[in-house]
Amino acid sequence: MQLFRVFGIRIGVDHSWFLVVFLIIWSLSSTYKEVFPGEETKAFVLATASALLFFLSVVLHELGHARVAIRNGIGIAGIDLWLFGGVAKMRRDTGSPGVDFRVAIGGPLVTLAIAGVCVGAGTLLMGAEGFRDAILLQPHAGVGSLEAVLGLLALVNTMLLFFNLLPAFPLDGGRIVRAIAWWRTGDRGRATAIAAAIGRAFAYLLASAGLFVILQGDLFSGLWFLLIALFIGQGARSEVLQTQITAPIQGMRVADVMDAEPVAVLGTTKLDRVLEEFFLRYRWPWFPVVDNAGRLIGLVSRQKVDAVPEALRPDWTADAVMTIDGAGDLRVTVEEPLETLLGFEALHRLGAIMAVDDDGILRGVVTIADVRRALRPAAPVV
Repeated sequence: MQLFRVFGIRIGVDHSWFLVVFLIIWSLSSTYKEVFPGEETKAFVLATASALLFFLSVVLHELGHARVAIRNGIGIAGIDLWLFGGVAKMRRDTGSPGVDFRVAIGGPLVTLAIAGVCVGAGTLLMGAEGFRDAILLQPHAGVGSLEAVLGLLALVNTMLLFFNLLPAFPLDGGRIVRAIAWWRTGDRGRATAIAAAIGRAFAYLLASAGLFVILQGDLFSGLWFLLIALFIGQGARSEVLQTQITAPIQGMRVADVMDAEPVAVLGTTKLDRVLEEFFLRYRWPWFPVVDNAGRLIGLVSRQKVDAVPEALRPDWTADAVMTIDGAGDLRVTVEEPLETLLGFEALHRLGAIMAVDDDGILRGVVTIADVRRALRPAAPVV
C-alpha cells in the first residue's frame, strides 16, 4: 500500500505494519502513563507521536541506503515498511565490493545521525544528567513531553543501529561482512555464502535465546526472538538463492536479449486505425506509444481503446487514452544490466518492458519469457 513518494521513491507499507504500530502505541501508552501519571490522553498522544516518529526514522534509514544506491547507478523499486521495520528494494544487486559496502553503511550512518541529533537536542534542553532520565523514561524526574519523545527516539535509534550492525546477513552488518569477503575473495557468490552462513549461525543463537526466555516464563519476548531468528534465517537463504539464480546473467545487458524491432504506435494515430492496424492484426493486449521522434511516452491498451465509443474513435488519438510513462516505470535503458529487470514490477504486471536509449528513444522490448530463457543455465557441451 503506497503512502507517499520521497525523491521519486515509493514509500509503502505491508499489512503487518499496522499490527506493529498498534502494538507499539499500546506498549508506549503504558510506559508514558508511568512518566505522566493521571494524564492518559497525553500518554496516548505521545505514544502515537513516538510510534510514527520511530517509523519515520526507519524510512530515513532506508532512504540512506536508497540514496547511496541511486548515486551508484542502482535503481530503487521502493521502500516498504513491514513487521520487522523496513527494506529498500533495489532493482539489482551491487556490482562491486566498494559499492556493496557503501550501500550497506548508508542506512546505519543516517540512524547514527538521528540518534546524535536527539541526544544533542535533549542535552541542550535538560543537560546530560536530566536527559539520561528522559532516555530511561524515569517517573517523577521532571521530564517534559518533548524531552520524553527525544529520549525515546535516541534510545530506539541507538538500539536499531546496534541491531542492524550485527554481522548477521541480511542485516546491514551482514552486508558489510559480505562486502569485505567479496573484496578479499573476488567472488560475490562465495562472499554471499560466507555472510549467509554467519547469518544462519546468528539465527540459531537467537532461536536458542528465544526458547530459553520462553522457558523462563516470558512468552512475548521469547516469541519475538524466534520471529527475528526466522527472519534472519530465511533472509540469508533467500539471498544465496537469488545469487545462484542470477549467476547465468552476470555481465549481460538488456540489449543482449531484447527484440530490437519493436512494434510501436505513434501518439497521433487515430484510435480506429490503432484498433484495426495493431490490436486486430497482432492480437496483443497493449503497445508502446512514441512521439514523432520515436521517444517512448506511454502505452495504449486494448481495454482503453474499447472503452471509447466507436463513433469517437476516428477523432481521438492514441496519446489521449494511453497510460503515461511519467515516472519511467515502463522503461529500462538498453545498457542496464539484465539483472535490473528482475526488480521491475511492470515486467511481471505487463509481461514485458520497453528498452530505450539515453535519449528516451524506443529501441526494443524485453518480455518476461526473454528473461526466463536467459536465466536458464546453458546446456553442457557434449
